[in-house]
Amino acid sequence: MGRAAAGQQRAAMQSAVLVALPQDGGRMERGSRRRAELEEADKGRMMKRTIIKDWKKKLSYFLQNSSRSSKVKSTKAGKHHTYFRPSPEEARLWSEAFDELLANKYGVAAFRAFLKSEFCEENIEFWLACEDFKKTKSPQKLTLKAKKIYNDFIEKEAPKEINIDFQTKNMIAQNLQEATHTCFSAAQKRVYSLMENNSYPRFLESEFYQELCKKPPITRAAQGT
Repeated sequence: MGRAAAGQQRAAMQSAVLVALPQDGGRMERGSRRRAELEEADKGRMMKRTIIKDWKKKLSYFLQNSSRSSKVKSTKAGKHHTYFRPSPEEARLWSEAFDELLANKYGVAAFRAFLKSEFCEENIEFWLACEDFKKTKSPQKLTLKAKKIYNDFIEKEAPKEINIDFQTKNMIAQNLQEATHTCFSAAQKRVYSLMENNSYPRFLESEFYQELCKKPPITRAAQGT
């Protein structure tokens, strides 16, 4: 092979290498992006599993072997409420109306834990605070509770700030000095609607609620009786 032919062959090989390099680099770049996307998806799935595991753990103390929804124990220190697992029939009633759930102490406790898993437990906490507020008879206590509710849930950047419009917030602020039992009514209705239309349906579809609605398995001892 002559020098000219050898030189042409080397030039052709170099050109082929130069052409191939960008293609290989492109494939490597696409592969890196794909790996990054897969890693991000894995992180998202792990976070979701952690959140679900966390709220299941918080709910597990409710799962006791009693068919009654609640029981009150009295001690020297006062009254303590212990919530027991409801019967499947009782749990199914919660799906008929949101008010059925809110009327049940165990249901409220379970729903509250569920909202905590969705990072919006301030809604049920505000609703419960309003229910307690409406039962207050002393004008002095009414004013104190109104200010606490405002500081906890209403004012800008409150630790448990709820999602209500500016006009409603402003109206509440104006009524604080002469608080009445209705000064939080508009805000409570708004929060009630948010829970009923958004969180409540998701709670009914949750694994925990579905488990409550299942009949417990029949044991051998029960079969023998």
